[in-house]
Amino acid sequence: MNIRVICPGKTKQKFIEEGIAEYTKRLSSFCKLEIIETADVKLSSSNNIEIVKQKEAEIIGKYLKNDNFIIGLDEHGKLFTSVDFAGFIDNLRGSRNIDFLIGGVYGLADELRQRADLLLSFSKMTFTHRMIRMLLVEQLYRSFCILNGKKYHY
Repeated sequence: MNIRVICPGKTKQKFIEEGIAEYTKRLSSFCKLEIIETADVKLSSSNNIEIVKQKEAEIIGKYLKNDNFIIGLDEHGKLFTSVDFAGFIDNLRGSRNIDFLIGGVYGLADELRQRADLLLSFSKMTFTHRMIRMLLVEQLYRSFCILNGKKYHY
């Protein structure tokens, strides 16, 4: 299974980079994970929030594969337990690859939210768009451990 995480901007915090690297390494025996960091779009006098989100959507859209299952991370998305998320991943395993979309500071543009096959929320709380990358790869690792009977999820 190929899984891609597509997100604007580079992660600058070392602890987040290290966490992502650790879980990416752990995931390598279960799937191929690729993190695609697209160009960052900044708010400016000529870019309001909607323009920033639209420009990010245009950039992210260039990376999407129509045959992949597209999951947009969104605060209003579906909530899963870790076990349910593992089951969801298992249902896709062997049939479809997955593109996870993480919006920038202001979230995903409506265009990407509508294009997604599923909107997924990690919590009723809000996380930074960089922090959620690490949480996502950890949950992916946890899912594959659950599916393969590995001692990680108790």
